[in-house]
Amino acid sequence: MPSDTCEHPTAYRTLLRDREFAGLYASFTLTVAASTLSGFALGTLVAHRTGSPFLTAVSMYGATFATVLGATTLMSVADGNRPRRTLVALQCVSLAGVAAQAVPGLPLAARFGLLMLLGFLQALGTGTRMGLLCEVVPLSAYVPARSLMNITSGGTAVLGYALGAVLLRYLTPQGLFVTAAVLTGTGLVVVAATVRERSIRPPRRPGLRRTWTTNAALLSRTGPRALLLNLWVPNGLIVGCEALFLSYAPDHAGVLLAAGSAGMLLGDLTVGRLLTAARRARCAFPLRLLLAAPYLLFVLHPPLPVATAAVFVAGAGFAATLPLQEHLLALTPDPVRGQVQGVESAGRMTWQGIGAALAGGLAQYLAPGTTITALAALSLAVTLLSRPFVARTRAVRLEETGG
Repeated sequence: MPSDTCEHPTAYRTLLRDREFAGLYASFTLTVAASTLSGFALGTLVAHRTGSPFLTAVSMYGATFATVLGATTLMSVADGNRPRRTLVALQCVSLAGVAAQAVPGLPLAARFGLLMLLGFLQALGTGTRMGLLCEVVPLSAYVPARSLMNITSGGTAVLGYALGAVLLRYLTPQGLFVTAAVLTGTGLVVVAATVRERSIRPPRRPGLRRTWTTNAALLSRTGPRALLLNLWVPNGLIVGCEALFLSYAPDHAGVLLAAGSAGMLLGDLTVGRLLTAARRARCAFPLRLLLAAPYLLFVLHPPLPVATAAVFVAGAGFAATLPLQEHLLALTPDPVRGQVQGVESAGRMTWQGIGAALAGGLAQYLAPGTTITALAALSLAVTLLSRPFVARTRAVRLEETGG
């Protein structure tokens, strides 16, 4: 198991030398790659069959809304006393769902049904995987581990879409589904071969009632509620800004998206590898401001170099997610860590979809630059208004631990 010195810049290599973490990390990467290729294939198929931009968008990103269903019904399975078996079972069902998409001539209604099922399973799998992560690595290594997974997730998604576009020159959408199924199956084998069953958890019977009870307890506390608000809403609104790049600059949207991804990569690397826990905590609020403030320039319709620089700087602000996740983990009782992290992840993904939908709706009436500015201002307002609640929670936590 990695040592507690994972704040050191070599932490990623230290983490990857641990067999169980390497297995979780590799299976996570393969799952993201499979999900990206599958979404790209389905979007292409729907676009060819219907010609509907709305249905195409739903087919590519609609699974994010199904994560809410997982978070509110059966997320308690993430904290069962046999998490490895749970994760393997979820991977098996996901493999069957992705493979079913490869069936030629499958009706679109069935494909959308499978899409929602896979989104539901993705939410449960994320909660289970993150619950295992807390047991595989020591608490001091949690942020570097999440940082590495965040970086890989973003990079894999970008590469997945690029690879999907290349593969479609030689394969049909069904061929992409087959490729996604192979990646999903490989991830399943990796988990089964590397992750051991945890025996330290007390027996718990997961189900709807336990999920609701834990979620109600989580959302009834001011501190976790404020943290979840900060993790969900500002991020989602800025993703909405990014969703308008194609409308704002049709010929240069790729440049703006690449700049945002590069800024996010730099931010996660810096915060996850180079900062101590105390510095991460102090940086959370400034990073949240940095996430939105540069987008206020878009009301002036700046030239492309200025807009690109603003998007790059703002992208670094996504790194505020790491200290906020670390703070939420510190406030979470051990027996429900998987469920809470699953709820956090599902809510964040859902708010990204909400942010994109809100941006698209506003852009029907406002210019893209004005809409981007309005969403950024709203993101700043949420960050500023919720700050006292987050600060109060941190102060209480420090007092309890003698800090």
